[in-house]
Amino acid sequence: MRSFVAILAILATMLSLSVGAEQPREAPRDSLEAEIARLLAEMPAGEGAELQGFYAARDHRAAWVERQQVAAFAEALETLESDGLDPRDYRADRLVAEHRRLQEANAAPAEQARFDLQTSTLLLSALRHLQRGRLDPRRVDPQWEIPVEPARLDLEAVSRAVDGQRFEQAFGEARPAYVPYERLRNGLARYRNIERVGGWPMLPEEPRVLREDDMDDVVARLRQRLAMEGELEVMAADPGAFPGAELETPDPRRFDGPLEAAVRRFQRRHLLEPDGIVGPQTRAALNVPVAVRIDQIRLNLERARWLLHGLPESFVLVDIAGYRLSYFRPGGEIWRSRIVVGRPYRRTPSLRSEITHMTVNPTWTVPPTILREDVLPAIRRDPSYLQRQNMRVLSPSGQPLDPWRVDWYNPGNVMIRQEAGPRNALGQVVIRFPNDHLVYLHDTPAQGLFAREQRAFSSGCIRVQGVLEFAQLLLDDTGSDQSVQALTASGQTRNVPLASPMPVILHYWTVHPGEEGQLVFRPDIYERDGDLLRALNRPLAL
Repeated sequence: MRSFVAILAILATMLSLSVGAEQPREAPRDSLEAEIARLLAEMPAGEGAELQGFYAARDHRAAWVERQQVAAFAEALETLESDGLDPRDYRADRLVAEHRRLQEANAAPAEQARFDLQTSTLLLSALRHLQRGRLDPRRVDPQWEIPVEPARLDLEAVSRAVDGQRFEQAFGEARPAYVPYERLRNGLARYRNIERVGGWPMLPEEPRVLREDDMDDVVARLRQRLAMEGELEVMAADPGAFPGAELETPDPRRFDGPLEAAVRRFQRRHLLEPDGIVGPQTRAALNVPVAVRIDQIRLNLERARWLLHGLPESFVLVDIAGYRLSYFRPGGEIWRSRIVVGRPYRRTPSLRSEITHMTVNPTWTVPPTILREDVLPAIRRDPSYLQRQNMRVLSPSGQPLDPWRVDWYNPGNVMIRQEAGPRNALGQVVIRFPNDHLVYLHDTPAQGLFAREQRAFSSGCIRVQGVLEFAQLLLDDTGSDQSVQALTASGQTRNVPLASPMPVILHYWTVHPGEEGQLVFRPDIYERDGDLLRALNRPLAL
C-alpha cells in the first residue's frame, strides 16, 4: 500500500511538472510592479511625464499582462488606417508575437516591465497623434505660426480603457470632435474602396476637347470615370442585361446634357472653371490616380488634427487654398464669402490671431517688397503712374517729397503712400489683427477677380468679397455701436476698435469636405503637400 501511495505521489509530481512546462510562468505581480516603478524612476528628469502619470493612475500596476489585452490593442491599432495613420508605426503587427515570446520564455520581471512600458508608450502616442497630429507642424512648415498646444489626455480614463479593453472607444474620444474631420475619414474610406476595385479609368492624353453633343468612345470612359466618384446617373444601362425590356437609355458614346452637368459638378469640386468642357485642365484632374487623392486626404487629416481642437464658439476661418472665408457667428450662423489670397511667390501665411480693429477709408503705405518689385518698375516706365494712382512720395520721417526730384533708379529710403479713395488698393475697409507678416483682411477695387475659381492674385493679404457686410457683422456681434456705412460715407480715415476681439485663423487645406459630404480637391498653390506627405510617410521613431 505504501509503495502504491509513493507511486501516486511520483505521478502527481510528474504531472504537475508537465503542466508547469505547458503554462508559461508569469512574473509575480509585486516583482513586476517594482520593476515598472524602478524603470520609471530611472527616466531622465523632464521625460516621460505622461507615462509616469499613466502608471501613477494605476498604482504602478502592469497594463499588458493578459494576452487578450495585447491582442485587442493590436487589433484596435489597425483601425488607425482610417485616420490616414500607418498602424505599422505603432508596431501593431509585432505586439502579439512579442508578448507571446516573453510569456513562453518565462522572461524576467525586468524584461516584462520594459515591454509593459513600451506598449503603454505606443498607446499614449497613438492617442496623442489622434488628438493633436503625428507631426509637429513647425518642423514641416517653417512659416507655421498657429500655437501648438500639447495633447491633453485623461490618463485615468485611458487606464480604465486598457483594463476594459475599450481601445477603439479611447481612440474615438481622442479624435477631433468636429464634423469636417469625420467627413474626411469617410472620404478616405470611400476612396480606398475605389482603389481596392482597381481605381478609375484614365482618359487618353490628347489635345482635343470633349463637349456637349460630341460622339466618341472616350465619352463612355468619361462616364465610367465620373461614376466611380458617385455620379451614377451618367451611367447608361446595358440593354443586353435586360432582354425583352424596353429601356430608355442614352448612347454611352454621346456627350449629353446630364453628362455635361456632371462634368460641371466635377469642375466645381476641383476649383476649375465650370464650363462643362473636358479640356486640358479638366482632363488632368480626371486623370489624377486615386492613390494620389488618398494621399491628399491623409495629409489633410493631419492638418485637421493640428487645427481642430479648442476652437472658440465664434471665430473667423480663412481657408487659403479654398479661397473662402467662413465667419462662425455667435449663435451658430455661418457667414461665408469668396476671397483672394497671395500669389505662390507671396504666400498668405498660416497663423492664429485676434481681430482687434478696422480702418475705414484707409490710406495704403506700399510695403517694401511691393515697392521694390512692382511700384518702382511702374514709375520708371511711366512717371505719371504716381498721379494716376493718387500716390504721394514721403521721406522716412513722413515729409512730402517732390516726385520729379527723386532719382527713381536710386530713390533711397522713400515711402509711397496711396491716399484714400476709389483707387486705393485696400478699398474702403481694412480688418486688422496683430501678426508678424503685416497681413490683414481688406476690401478691393478689383472686384472682378472674385468671379474666378482660382484666386491667388494678392501680395499676401486677403481680399474679401462683401467685406462691408462682414465688417458690420463683426461690429454688431462684438457689441460695437458703429455703422460701417456711416463711417465710410464720412470720407475720413479712421481706426475703429472692436468692443471685444474676435479670433481669426488662417489655414491651408487642399482637401475640404463639402456640405453634402463630397470631397473638394484644391490645387496645391503653395506646393506644401509634398513636404508634408514625405514627413507623414517617414517611419515613426518611438
